[in-house]
Amino acid sequence: MSEIKVMASAAFKEAYLELVPEFERATGHKVVTLWVPSVQMMSRLKGGETVDLVIMSAASLDELIGAGIVVAGDRYDIARSGIGIAVRAGAPKPDISSGEAIKRAVLAAKAIAYSTGPSGVYLAGLFQRMGIAETIRDKVKISQGFPAGSFVASGEAELAFQQISELLPVPGIELVGPLPADVQQITVFSAGLHVGAKAPDAARALVKFLTAPAAVPVTRKKGMEPA
Repeated sequence: MSEIKVMASAAFKEAYLELVPEFERATGHKVVTLWVPSVQMMSRLKGGETVDLVIMSAASLDELIGAGIVVAGDRYDIARSGIGIAVRAGAPKPDISSGEAIKRAVLAAKAIAYSTGPSGVYLAGLFQRMGIAETIRDKVKISQGFPAGSFVASGEAELAFQQISELLPVPGIELVGPLPADVQQITVFSAGLHVGAKAPDAARALVKFLTAPAAVPVTRKKGMEPA
């Protein structure tokens, strides 16, 4: 039996934490997981850190393939995730029916929060395109390594934007819903085998387990769709 070392971003965490113990029981393999923000994952892996399996956004994983860090033929799409909006539990829910409604809600909020992950990168660009980036600059709170929803739960922000799968488990907040279709961004999260993997076959077995039909209900329950 092998030990599989995984470095993963938090978007797939809730489904992963439910599925991995089943995989360990079924196979006898042991999974050791490092939860690392996407920005830090890139620097650590490019800096020479070695794991068996990397789980992060497909775009970032493709960058690692291009850099020769992840094996080109061992990249597997796991789940798709949309961006959601949350408020503090019990707080009024803003209109989020369109991009214009989102713009109004953001301008009206005293503070908003998003992360350094793929959703945050997208939102920074979205607010730039909406022409409000400078207006809201001083009321944006950015999380790294913890959910953006924490700012809303503590009362430091009124709106939190992040992958729905990362908002759902945060206590003290309520999901208003996904971003409307005209401004939504779907991120695909993928797994890739590190070129220096010590347990490649076991790592591939883990990916197969995470993407099997039996895993789909868990993935959906945690706010994502199978890829």
